[in-house]
Amino acid sequence: MAQNKNDKKKSQPAEPLPTRQQVVLSGTKPTGEHLHLGNYFGALRQFVDLQNKHDTVLYFIADYHSMTSVRNGAERRRNTEAVALDYLAAGLDPDRAILFRQSDLPEVTELTWLLTSITPMGMLERAHAYKAAMDKGEDIDHGLFTYPVLMAADILLYGSHLVPTGRDQKQHIEMARDMAQRFNRLYDCDALVLPEPYILDDAASVPGTDGRKMSKSYGNTISMFAAKGRVKKAVMGIVTDSAPVEDPKDTSQAVFELWSLFATEAERAEMFERAAAGGLGYGDVKKDLLARLMDYFEPMRTRRAEYEQKPEQLEAILRDGVQRARALAMPVLEACRSAAGLGVP
Repeated sequence: MAQNKNDKKKSQPAEPLPTRQQVVLSGTKPTGEHLHLGNYFGALRQFVDLQNKHDTVLYFIADYHSMTSVRNGAERRRNTEAVALDYLAAGLDPDRAILFRQSDLPEVTELTWLLTSITPMGMLERAHAYKAAMDKGEDIDHGLFTYPVLMAADILLYGSHLVPTGRDQKQHIEMARDMAQRFNRLYDCDALVLPEPYILDDAASVPGTDGRKMSKSYGNTISMFAAKGRVKKAVMGIVTDSAPVEDPKDTSQAVFELWSLFATEAERAEMFERAAAGGLGYGDVKKDLLARLMDYFEPMRTRRAEYEQKPEQLEAILRDGVQRARALAMPVLEACRSAAGLGVP
């Protein structure tokens, strides 16, 4: 797919390909035991919906990526299995979408090297994650520095057209485009498709229990499938202001935003009216939030438990997924190898 090097990067394709022809790809790094509400309402719910709109949808569990932060093999395996279970519980259909472990397809590391050899240092030095780590004075290893190249290989290896992402992750897709353009230009080929970021406009911005964006790194998450006692502890620990029960309440606080995720428009209007009038206790809001949250995820919790009792079925899904992913990857990799003069002509 040839592109003019002066093409501007767009948050949405100007002229989308016919819906059924697009390859859609997304990945999740297994760095914790359970996905949380921010993962679900901010991305996973919309990702699952995409399997009903496109013929080729890939979701990979980025266990290679987790190696920059998780240094325990047994923990990585547990986390990887947990992500697979969470995706299936949330409604991913392995007959419609391709679910696989990143490390089961090591061809991605070969493409990573091909891209590394043409990626300028200056591009990697501009990466947000690297700059943030530098600002914090962290001990930066090569894995973190070259992280965007592995991510670009993840995207480019399957000829992906659309990459669902939040606005804060858009830079990674832009860098993948830059690497693809540079490779295609240097080797006078069109081996690599230039992907587009697919910004999920209806994705919810989910606050954590402390009011900041919900994130594992902040330790402010509410897990979708954790033990009920742990979920209750997280919900009841949501930070609120010190307004007494009889006073009006500020509905921009995290507890109201989280409650709103599980309420209808009419219910939200009624709750906010009660909050403005005074006499509403934060404890009552939290109890109602907990009940709604547990009811909402109960069918998913049941489905997850069923998969968890059948590890051989889960493994079969991942094995089938990597075979289907490899069928997409190999023509791309072979085209790159041929253009670069590698292997038998």
